[in-house]
Amino acid sequence: MNQTAPTPPHHAPAAIGAWRPTGAPPTAGPAALVAALRRVRAPFYLVDAGGGPAVGYGGGATLGDAAPAPGTFPLLAYVPACPPEALGDPAFAATHGLRYPYVTGSMANAIASAEIVEAAARAGMLGFFGAAGLAPARVEAAIDRLATSLPGLPYGFNLIHSPNEPKLEAEVVELYLRRGIKLVEASAYLDLTLPIVRYRVSGLRRDADGRVVAPNRVIAKVSRVELAQKFLAPPPERFLRELLAAGTISAEQAELAARIPMADDVTGEADSGGHTDNRPLVCMLPAFLALRDRMQAQYGYAQAPRIGAAGGIATPGGTAAAFALGAAYVVTGSINQACAESGSSDLVRDQLAQAGQADTIMAPAADMFEMGVKVQVLKRGTMFAMRAAKLYELYRTYESLEAIPAPEKAALERDLLRAPAEEIWRSTREFFLTRDPAQVTRAEAEPRHKMALVFRWYLGLSSRWANAGEPTRRLDYQVWCGPAMGAFNEWAAGSFLAARPERRIVPVALNLLVGAAALTRARLLRTQGIHLPPEADQFPPQRAPELDAFLRPA
Repeated sequence: MNQTAPTPPHHAPAAIGAWRPTGAPPTAGPAALVAALRRVRAPFYLVDAGGGPAVGYGGGATLGDAAPAPGTFPLLAYVPACPPEALGDPAFAATHGLRYPYVTGSMANAIASAEIVEAAARAGMLGFFGAAGLAPARVEAAIDRLATSLPGLPYGFNLIHSPNEPKLEAEVVELYLRRGIKLVEASAYLDLTLPIVRYRVSGLRRDADGRVVAPNRVIAKVSRVELAQKFLAPPPERFLRELLAAGTISAEQAELAARIPMADDVTGEADSGGHTDNRPLVCMLPAFLALRDRMQAQYGYAQAPRIGAAGGIATPGGTAAAFALGAAYVVTGSINQACAESGSSDLVRDQLAQAGQADTIMAPAADMFEMGVKVQVLKRGTMFAMRAAKLYELYRTYESLEAIPAPEKAALERDLLRAPAEEIWRSTREFFLTRDPAQVTRAEAEPRHKMALVFRWYLGLSSRWANAGEPTRRLDYQVWCGPAMGAFNEWAAGSFLAARPERRIVPVALNLLVGAAALTRARLLRTQGIHLPPEADQFPPQRAPELDAFLRPA
């Protein structure tokens, strides 16, 4: 016989003191409590008004066990203000000139567009332009635009590890140094490289007080402790010697490099879109924080590096959880691609708006195809992951394009390439003769490398077809996406954010931040023994007027 266990009786917490109002009397009821929690800049008292807990603003409180004096109410709990600016580590915002500890990550191929960067910067947040996958000329055009549109405001550019195109990585660093780009988000690094060390160390000097000044700042996004350790350590001596020998840095800069970490900030990237190891944030972030503390004790940096959180940041609850784990800041990605300002297409934004948490899959990465590295992409509405996996299977199985059996090659040319393989090779060859001629030289000597470049043609263009909304290639769209997108859609269901055109960078970000602050205050009440109504653990999407009201001071 099935029996339902009875709900244990709830006992009101004992009073911890007394509250004396100086204005309006306290307001009782669940609605008043939920409204108070969401007014995140307004501290309040929770008191016993005779018929249950009630919310009081202002006045004065005394702590202790003495009987309440006339005109006072038994004090049950106190909730301080928790504005979104107070979440995370204030040193992060101070260092980068921000109002909020919120970063929009650098999704490649300008999905993290100039429009996203501009919206974030004007709202007091930090945006990174998605320079990965773009030719240096296209990156420089974005530099020109942002320098004009955001004078004096903070923003940065992506610097991606390019193991198959080291020349391109070096060219991008040269561009950033020449154009005075002072902040990069380093992503997808498997190890440190000479170009990123050069970027970090260039311009090192002492100020008038003898302190080491590193004008070029790095925020490294990694998903493994061993990689975090490389960015939390000083620049490797072997690279410093090479740069010194080349005359790229001075002897003084090589000496000063031992006093700074490779990165000012390290983002722990959990289960995310694009390059990811699918790690859970709840396991990763504490390990990164402990590592940071050990390395700070070892090296004694003047400013300890900060640890942020990325991957799965898509709801107020997830954002609050990241800050509760100790994140100095949060980084969003997948949900930004679904916003109107992204460099993607409306067709992709519509697909993302329908995605659930299980609608993602791992697929071979274009930039690290031969190494077997994978990226997380959208599964719903596209055959890209299955087709990309087939390409990797062919690459591993056969020595050359010519060795692929005729039926398989015919299917490849019909369904994926939509042209003879040799025709695709000719266009690929022309592309690399301009971008990196060494790739052509190698391909003409190594048939398997030639096959890899042809396959990378498809993998690389698949994301561009998605961004352009190419209608004839909808089944080939490569859309980088993590489970965060599904979580966002579930949270937004039934609200104004359920409509794709309503999704914009700043309203989404403020909802996550204000919601995280409200939920943090709810948990603070719970730690004081207060029983909360279910609505206290929810923060549905709010439009701008409601958000403004919640952000008003007491």
